[in-house]
Amino acid sequence: MPGNRFGDIRWLHSVDSTNRYLLDEARAGAPEGVVAVADHQEAGRGRLGRRWEAPPGANLLCSILLRPDLPVASRHLLSTVVALAAADACQAVAGVTPVFKWPNDLLAADGRKLAGVLAEADAPGRPGLPASVVVGIGVNVGWPGSDADLPAELVGRATSLSQEAGRPVERESLLADLLVSLEPRVTALGTAAGRSAQADELRRRCATVGARVRIQLANGSFDGTATGVTDEGHLVVATPSGTRTVVAGDVVHLRPAEERDLPSAPGGRVTSE
Repeated sequence: MPGNRFGDIRWLHSVDSTNRYLLDEARAGAPEGVVAVADHQEAGRGRLGRRWEAPPGANLLCSILLRPDLPVASRHLLSTVVALAAADACQAVAGVTPVFKWPNDLLAADGRKLAGVLAEADAPGRPGLPASVVVGIGVNVGWPGSDADLPAELVGRATSLSQEAGRPVERESLLADLLVSLEPRVTALGTAAGRSAQADELRRRCATVGARVRIQLANGSFDGTATGVTDEGHLVVATPSGTRTVVAGDVVHLRPAEERDLPSAPGGRVTSE
C-alpha cells in the first residue's frame, strides 16, 4: 500500500465499538494513523446514538485515529475526507458511485443508505500530544444481500455494495482502496487551499445541496432549502427567516408531501446557527 500514514491496521474479531477502542488507544498515546477494523461491533453506533446491526464479517466496520493540525472550525472536514475516500473505494472496487447526504451518509443513486460516518474528538491523553479525532465508518459491503434480510422499517432505506454491484465485494479490498485514497486527502487538509478543494468536491457530490430539508437540532428543528456547503464543511440552509449555517445536526430530505411553505434558494449573507 503506498505511503505509511495508515500502516498500523488492527483486525479485531469482536469489540464493543471501534471508535471507543481507538479513543482509549489515543488516550494511552497511540500515534496518528492507527486503524481498527472489526468483524463485529457489539455496541456499534451512529449519530444520535443509533444502533446498526449486521452479521459478523459481512460489512466494513472501521475507525481511523487522526491527530489533525486544523483550525477547530475545519475539523468537520475530517469526516468529509473519510467519506470521500470511501466513495472513491466504492467506485474502484465495486463500480458503484455513491452520493453524499450531509453530514455523514453515503447513499446509492436511489437514495438507499450504503455507509455512515461518525467522528468523535478527545483531549490529548499525554502532554505534548495533539488532540485526537477518531473517525469511524461503517460500509454495507455484503449485508443486506436483499430486502429480505432487512427489518421492515429499513426496507427501501438500506442497501449494500454487493447488491448494487450485482456481485460479491471484498471488505479487504475496499479498506485498502479507502486508505490509499484517504492519505492524500488528509495531507491536503494541512493547507487552506487543500481544505477548500475537499469542500469543493463535497459540494459537487452532495445530494443534500438543492434539496428541501428538515434540520433536527438538539433544541428543535427547522425546514429550508439546502443551498451549499462552506469551506469548513458546514451546511448552508435558506429559511423563511434568513440563511443559516448548520455546524451539527441531523438532516431529513423532505418528500413533496412533507414540504411546508419553503423559500427558493436566495443569496445573501450566511449567518451562524
